[in-house]
Amino acid sequence: MKFLEMTAVELKNVPREDTLVVLPIAAVEQHGPHMPTGTDDFICTAVAEAVEQNLPESLLLLPTQWLGASQHHLRWGATLTPRVENYETLLYEICESVLNDGFQRILILNGHGGNIGPMQTALRRLQVHYPDCQLLAASYWSIAEQEIAALMEGECKTVGHACEAETSLIMHLRPELVHTSKIENFSDYELDLVDGVYHCRDMYQRTSAGATGRPDLATPEKGAQMFSGIVARVTEVIASLTEVH
Repeated sequence: MKFLEMTAVELKNVPREDTLVVLPIAAVEQHGPHMPTGTDDFICTAVAEAVEQNLPESLLLLPTQWLGASQHHLRWGATLTPRVENYETLLYEICESVLNDGFQRILILNGHGGNIGPMQTALRRLQVHYPDCQLLAASYWSIAEQEIAALMEGECKTVGHACEAETSLIMHLRPELVHTSKIENFSDYELDLVDGVYHCRDMYQRTSAGATGRPDLATPEKGAQMFSGIVARVTEVIASLTEVH
């Protein structure tokens, strides 16, 4: 079920207790010299829509919230963002409108690393007022961690930024938007967690070109395999969630 394609009457008849409402969230921001600013939005939306096609009776898919918490990319330019505190409140209020409409189960499906803190805090705030509701959040790469890692050839085995994984996925989903002549080895980026200590630095401080990892190892074939694995795993996990009451 897709929220945007349904009438108010149709939505009123959707079962409130059994339906899992999924809110995909992403970002529009610089993705290095070779990737489109809509990378996170394209990937997260594609994953969410494919999962909805697999679970059309038990999942209500909200439109993707393309605006993300991206202040840490601003110094590279080509980035749209609210302040972190405003973004957290935005997520809170979107979820609040769904819960106040009687739905009792919601999953935020994330496609941008900067959204992780705000989405978790938003749910913590909601939980105080909706203690009997199921409030969930996950990034697609945390759900499909093993499926992604199995295909990665570079040292980094997860999703970074304009990296091997994201570049492969966009090569599969939107190949016309990838500037292959601009792809380099961007493995000189600085980690934000060093010896167990979180270092708060923006992407201008952590990267030489606004990208991370080994996009030079990306291929559309790898992207197709990765996308299939992500969708299968996210579908599996969400299907299991819809069975929990």
